[in-house]
Amino acid sequence: MRVVVMGGTGHVGRLVVDRLEQAAQAVVVAARRHGVDARTGHGLAAALEDADVVIDVTDSSHRDDRQGKDFFAESSRRLLEAERSAGVSHHVVLSIVGAELVHDDGYFAAKAEQERVVSTGGIPFTILRSTQFFEFARAIADWNTVEDTIHLPPTTVRPVAAVDVADALYEIARSCPLERAVEFGGPDPMPLPGFVGRVLLADHDPRFVVEDATRQTVGFNIESDKLLPSGEVQYGSTSLDAWISSGRTRSAVSV
Repeated sequence: MRVVVMGGTGHVGRLVVDRLEQAAQAVVVAARRHGVDARTGHGLAAALEDADVVIDVTDSSHRDDRQGKDFFAESSRRLLEAERSAGVSHHVVLSIVGAELVHDDGYFAAKAEQERVVSTGGIPFTILRSTQFFEFARAIADWNTVEDTIHLPPTTVRPVAAVDVADALYEIARSCPLERAVEFGGPDPMPLPGFVGRVLLADHDPRFVVEDATRQTVGFNIESDKLLPSGEVQYGSTSLDAWISSGRTRSAVSV
């Protein structure tokens, strides 16, 4: 099996590449820094030559609705066109739990647009919708820090280790296309302030985390039921305690 990992130099992409290499699969790492740009199409034909599967874990720095939608839609359309020419038989894309439910958040709406393009693009596909990564706790804290305090709503979340997501993407890639979305979350539900607070404590971060249902937070003014996986769900095996003990709390999520 020859697999092209779009966004293969990002945090999740590197984990997916590692997993494929451990399984002795032929892997092509495709990313802008390697001369492959899905949005412009540059380098796509060469990267996809003889590919069987494409795993798309690219991300956008645009968090507003219009720019995010443009990025994901244009990138996915060009990628699918190149896949048709190359004879790719399975398109696997990483999305986010709640993408099809949350319409008033720019990033969720952008991922929903990506899902729409992929599901109507003519290439057999599987969509993996993941909950928030453990590695994302620090970004959540940074977005919502005022002086030395972080105000977060008592939203229930089910965060997951990025390495578990990478394993799930590998298993999907080696299976037949499902032609639908499946959802993926961590083994344990927990309140958002508790999740972020535990990671910051492990980092010896001096900031305070305060539960505040009235505060307008960045990224999490969304009802709990839309952030939790439902329907056809798979769960990772790595607990937050195990992930913290592994020393990965400083890992960065990047494209």
